[in-house]
Amino acid sequence: MKHNHHADVVIVGTGMGGGTLAWALRDSGARVLLLERGGFLPSEPQNWSPEAVFTENRYKAAEYWRDADGGWFSPGVHYYVGGNTKVYGAALPRLRQDDFEDVQHAGGIAPAWPVTYEEFAPYYDRAERLYWVHGEAGADPTDPPRSGPFPFPPMPADPYMDDLADQFRAQGLHPAPLPVGLDYRPGGACIRCQTCDAFPCRVLAKGDADVCAVRPAIASGDVELWTDARVTRITTNDAGTRAMGVEVAHAGERFNVEADVVVLSCGAVNSAALLLTSANDRHPEGLGNSSGLVGRNYMVHTNSVLVAIDPRRPNPTVFQKTISVNDFYRAGADPEFLFPMGNLQPVGKLQAAMMRGAAPHVPVWALGTAASHSVDWWVMSEDLPDPANRVTLDSAGNITIRWRPNNLAAHDRLMGHAKEALGRAGYPILLDRRMGIATNSHQCGTLRFGRDSSASVLDSF
Repeated sequence: MKHNHHADVVIVGTGMGGGTLAWALRDSGARVLLLERGGFLPSEPQNWSPEAVFTENRYKAAEYWRDADGGWFSPGVHYYVGGNTKVYGAALPRLRQDDFEDVQHAGGIAPAWPVTYEEFAPYYDRAERLYWVHGEAGADPTDPPRSGPFPFPPMPADPYMDDLADQFRAQGLHPAPLPVGLDYRPGGACIRCQTCDAFPCRVLAKGDADVCAVRPAIASGDVELWTDARVTRITTNDAGTRAMGVEVAHAGERFNVEADVVVLSCGAVNSAALLLTSANDRHPEGLGNSSGLVGRNYMVHTNSVLVAIDPRRPNPTVFQKTISVNDFYRAGADPEFLFPMGNLQPVGKLQAAMMRGAAPHVPVWALGTAASHSVDWWVMSEDLPDPANRVTLDSAGNITIRWRPNNLAAHDRLMGHAKEALGRAGYPILLDRRMGIATNSHQCGTLRFGRDSSASVLDSF
């Protein structure tokens, strides 16, 4: 039996997009229904256990997607209230002004957005206040214009990281405080622990969509949250020209939720997949897909981990993710490579159990020794929209990701500069590993927006 329900606005997904929108609508007078396929992430000792998080994958979704060759992989998705923000590293930098314009990369052009930084900036201001963002305006020479300072001062760095930043400055680099969203306000809950990046926060001090947006939204009374509610289809009017609601499996029952406005905010992959699986007689290739672009131009950044080890000097740092280096973000940093390369920032401090997946045959004591003498970096470069990189569904409805990394020359060049800087800073052992298809925490691009309906899925507003 199918039950009927009505809302003015139905929002599919409670992550950074859906959760923030629910918060913004909390006092609007609209009846908002927020749908989350998972539940609240439990507060438990395992939240801060490297073994539970990295070895047992306790909080990852128990599902598999397919790659272009038909193989299966376990994607880095987490179905909880707050989505992937429950385990993100809380880094919240702004895009730069020129990121909204055409940018020439070694691998091609990153096309301009249909909106400008100036249009985005007021929303950045509000989001930084909502998500407790700490930073220092103007410390990074690539920073875009701001209307004022960050809501909160930079997170304090451990002495080891301050010393490393000084060594970078001596090389002519410009390390700056990394903008992060944490409850390190006066009287806040953050304890600057080593189980932040990639871990759930047991004391609810991470600026995630659950804590900062969803909980205040549902407390208002105008926003209703259904957990364990999986949306299976978007329904349309008879002409197929307008979304009228969603079909939902919830609490062992099936519901038809009618709504004046339907918002998809369940990640780049699942949002595209839901439009594709909602195909009907009027739209046999999926909803919103007259351009054929639904699911295409999938991007995730090109990411690597770089572990720099100095066997002579332990690293006692607890909270490592405090600085950022953007000297290579724009073209011009390397006279022999006239293209942007990317960003360098630390990851959370590595521990032995966090390294077992990458080195399963290395003894734990050896991993522990390496981790206690390392400083650990995320090396990130832009990838470019490619229609062949896409989300599709196989004949059984399984999500399939076709993805071939691009703009790799820039990433390789950035890695070279990172290793050179760390080598000069006294690290003789430098180990790097590029992330593969399962690392999709930066997923975007599958429903591009623009002014030309033949070249985009969504309008520019």
